Amino acid sequence: MKNSLRKVASIEARMGSSRLPGKVLKNFGEETALSLLVKRLKRSKTLDDIVIATTVEKEDDLICDWCKSNQIPFFRGSEQDVLDRVVKAHEFMQTDLVIEITGDCPFTDPAIVDLAVETFLANKVDVVSNCGNFLTWPLGQYAQVFPLDLLKNVNEKINDPAVHEHVSLFFYENPDLFKIYDLIAPNRWKYPDIRMVLDYQEDFIFLTKIFENLYGKYDIFFGIEEIIECLNANPKFLDINKNLIEKSVR
Repeated sequence: MKNSLRKVASIEARMGSSRLPGKVLKNFGEETALSLLVKRLKRSKTLDDIVIATTVEKEDDLICDWCKSNQIPFFRGSEQDVLDRVVKAHEFMQTDLVIEITGDCPFTDPAIVDLAVETFLANKVDVVSNCGNFLTWPLGQYAQVFPLDLLKNVNEKINDPAVHEHVSLFFYENPDLFKIYDLIAPNRWKYPDIRMVLDYQEDFIFLTKIFENLYGKYDIFFGIEEIIECLNANPKFLDINKNLIEKSVR
């Protein structure tokens, strides 16, 4: 029964970042952060489709133009109410199972996404996540899986602005209400202090160093294993963005 669920990844993407404007269209070689993420996610063995959840703001026409040129489904919704935007994007896609991805994680490993989806399908749980209340993976190697019906219920009943800005926050702040399966990283990947997220200019420089180091051997399809090997061989790369602070959700 669970295996018949329609599994769709939504990528939240917009041009209006305050810390790094236009970050989702930053270039990595001939790719942008967004095209890199989409092409990597297309290697997933479990996803049925991908949708870009962007906004109605004029500046995000650029994202929509890229989606049209590359035959990628997209949905435009509220810039501030990200939860509502994501829910409506999945309603548009007729999704059963939501895989939430953010556009500032261009190096997301599709194998981790598959692990999260397979874990959800194999267990009687409400949420599978590796970025909830137990952070063991590098920042930016995230995967979250939950039914659309559950997310719709939160969107309709909870008016908290923080919940509507941070799509899955309500689940993690109310673990007594949901069966949450926390994916714990294997020891060789257990580096929760490493930032593989694109939020500041220093992050972009750091990720570019990794990309340039690995592209020649793996094209754009290197995974977390290859990234960690690269960082072990080039530990000075970690100095580039190690002092940056993750924005608090409240």
